[in-house]
Amino acid sequence: MTTYDDRASLTDLTTTAERVRRSVEGVIEGKPEVVRLSLTVLLAEGHLLIEDVPGVGKTMLAKALARSIDCSVRRIQFTPDLLPSDITGVSIFDQQRRDFEFKPGAIFAQIVIGDEINRASPKTQSALLESMEERQVTIDGQTYELPDPFMVVATQNPVEMEGTYPLPEAQRDRFMARVSIGYPSAEAELQMLDVHGGASPLDDLQPVAHAHDIVKLIDAVRSVHVAEAVRRYAVTLVAATRQHPDLRLGASPRATLHLLRAAKASAALAGRDYALPDDVQALAVAVLAHRLLPTAQAQLNRRTAEQVVLEILQRTPVPTSNGEATAQPRPAGPVYGRQPGARHL
Repeated sequence: MTTYDDRASLTDLTTTAERVRRSVEGVIEGKPEVVRLSLTVLLAEGHLLIEDVPGVGKTMLAKALARSIDCSVRRIQFTPDLLPSDITGVSIFDQQRRDFEFKPGAIFAQIVIGDEINRASPKTQSALLESMEERQVTIDGQTYELPDPFMVVATQNPVEMEGTYPLPEAQRDRFMARVSIGYPSAEAELQMLDVHGGASPLDDLQPVAHAHDIVKLIDAVRSVHVAEAVRRYAVTLVAATRQHPDLRLGASPRATLHLLRAAKASAALAGRDYALPDDVQALAVAVLAHRLLPTAQAQLNRRTAEQVVLEILQRTPVPTSNGEATAQPRPAGPVYGRQPGARHL
């Protein structure tokens, strides 16, 4: 049963999230769905992968989200010569103390921006695996805890593939969601010229929330109720990806967990202390598609993972208020992930 304190927490969540949303949308013009998904991933304790063509604002979105929250921020420019120790840190021998001293790497921040993550070698990419999943770093047998909250926002360019290393499945699976910003509308692009023409809006962006506020909001999201019917619905959707003939790799159990966490955060952002099947539907493409691998025949037929997820959503019966499944699935609500006007690559 929801207590007064829980209701107050959700009220604080929606108020704080609205301030962060307005702050980010002041920089990213005409993309409210993308901004909302970014906030959803932050409050669901996940990591965000921003994948799109050059010049649409991938790094700008990551920086705007980071600067809107008063917390430590580090940016890592991934390059082929980047070493794992540049990310995690290294132990250096101190001549005066006659002992090794640990020098923290760039991963020791609350918001870590990984720019063009697919330009680093697989060895360097794997340095993020432990930190993204367990929120800790192990160096020379010593484990160091990462700050709270902790979120990795990575960008990559899917077009210019020369000198890049595609993210392995284990790395992609640790990102809660992938978003494609897409090209802006003509009106949004005109407004962007007015706002960005003289100076970058990031220069005047001030924090509108504190790190401890985000920690409290994350705790509020954890208390959001998910009925058994909604949990079964999420499990059914994920299981369908493992049996689909157009996929040679379906979604993992971690994907199911991420989908439920994201649905709880989406419900909290809407001011509800319970999740609905609509929350699961809206996030399914963003949470599941980047984990799936189409078969060779599906690729020849130009079938994308996003199309497969949308097909599964249309075929899977949706639970009703009494816990039973409807004979015909309801049309899905707003889908976060690939935007209608974006290039599908």
